Amino acid sequence: MNGVLVDSCVLLDLFTDDPVWAEWSESMLEEYMQTNSLYINSIVYTEVSIGFKRIEELEKAVSALSVKVLEIPREALFLAGKVFLEYRRNRGTKNAPLPDFFIGAHASVSKFDLITRDIQKYKTYFPRVRLIHPHNL
Repeated sequence: MNGVLVDSCVLLDLFTDDPVWAEWSESMLEEYMQTNSLYINSIVYTEVSIGFKRIEELEKAVSALSVKVLEIPREALFLAGKVFLEYRRNRGTKNAPLPDFFIGAHASVSKFDLITRDIQKYKTYFPRVRLIHPHNL
């Protein structure tokens, strides 16, 4: 069984019942959970937590989707730092690594596919990560 990392935008589509994207996100999770383990990391967990008042509510929502929370491997943290340096050399304006760098590095190091709708930074800085996104359809 392979692993697939799920980006926060996909979970937020479901948790907010997004009128445009909820159906797509739900179908992607259903499709990929048939043959893969679905994961999020602490960055994704943090990003989706803002929509919940209590940690118990978030834990229940994540569990209901059969998504497991993984720690980010140190190799991925190191890679996220290197990618951030590349971003800055490319005239990126942020002063700290972006959440996408941690998520992309985690997918890259763990050899996970990534379900997302926000593909630009992933395509630019993690070209070897297989992205599952609406434009694949």
